[in-house]
Amino acid sequence: MKIALVHDWLTGMRGGEKCLEVFCELFPAADLYTLFYIPSRVSPIIRSMNVRASWLNRLPGVERYYRYGLPLFPATVEGFALEGYDLILSSSHCAAKGVASGGTLHISYIHSPMRYIWDMYDAYFGASASWPARAGMALCRGYLQRWDARSAGRVHCFIANSKHIAAKIRKTYAREAEIIYPPVDIDKFHLSDDRETFYLIVSALVPYKKIELAIAAFNQLKLPLRVVGEGPLRKSLEKQAGANVEFLGWVDDTRLADLYAGCEAVIFPGEEDFGIVPLEAQASGRPVIAYGKGGALESVIGIGDTDPASGANPTGIFFTQTTPSSLIEAVERYRAVRHLFEPTALRRHASQFSRALFKSRMQQFIDERVINRASYVKQNAEKA
Repeated sequence: MKIALVHDWLTGMRGGEKCLEVFCELFPAADLYTLFYIPSRVSPIIRSMNVRASWLNRLPGVERYYRYGLPLFPATVEGFALEGYDLILSSSHCAAKGVASGGTLHISYIHSPMRYIWDMYDAYFGASASWPARAGMALCRGYLQRWDARSAGRVHCFIANSKHIAAKIRKTYAREAEIIYPPVDIDKFHLSDDRETFYLIVSALVPYKKIELAIAAFNQLKLPLRVVGEGPLRKSLEKQAGANVEFLGWVDDTRLADLYAGCEAVIFPGEEDFGIVPLEAQASGRPVIAYGKGGALESVIGIGDTDPASGANPTGIFFTQTTPSSLIEAVERYRAVRHLFEPTALRRHASQFSRALFKSRMQQFIDERVINRASYVKQNAEKA
């Protein structure tokens, strides 16, 4: 088969790109379409593909301001020349799912409906955003919402990365989705007996991640906090941080694995669609202190959430309010019960979300739909 993969942008390696790596392994001869492509920031597996970036990628300095092109994304992805393919597999948290698929079977793996224009609009374009950004999005939000809802009709089969996102797909697009959890590459992480005293955040530094909440909490706790990640909020977050908070930027896989294995616990302060970071922490034998909403509820077992008869071990602690005081309380609670978190049990829990399992479930799902692709395409045509 002739296959097209579509991914929003290739400017770093986060959870969505970890899923895309598996799609590239399943279909190494596929063409990979994307809005933006910075080869040095993605893995060798992705670089090995025939990557076709949009015209936007040719703009000078685009790696610094590509997010500001959001109003241009719909027309740009619709302009991808996808005629003649037998299968389109998109990996989308923004516009990729809106490609013009015509009569080609289109399966879309959704990390989230376009959060910038739906449930997290205020986090991105509220009072903390610049006035040009607020004014610009006020003008084009309605257009983007209409396009996002309408273009969902081009997808024949939806896959959600969690129950949380399946519910959002149902609410936003009035469509049902299969749930296939994202992969964690267990073999890249290891256990260590050398636990240090620092806490760890691994995150893009963007508004909805709520890193400022963690910084405010740790400024009061005076405990060491290390932050791995880059993003547009880095400078403002550094200004807010006390001397106990260290920003490391992006680090390579070896360094990241050592940080996970050596930390006290991982802090996960925002509401996530699913979140690979909690599973990477657990694969390293380290517990997670997470905001108790969204995808974390599906990957972390909180203290008190287990059925004693199941034999399951807790893998983290949840806090319930997006306030520094709520996170502080959770950290102090963790310090009182840290002996309950057994590293091998945490790693065993993470293994249920392995890369091999994700790969096999995706292959099975795709194979079944390809065999019956004519019926899926016909069903969508009749609905349209």
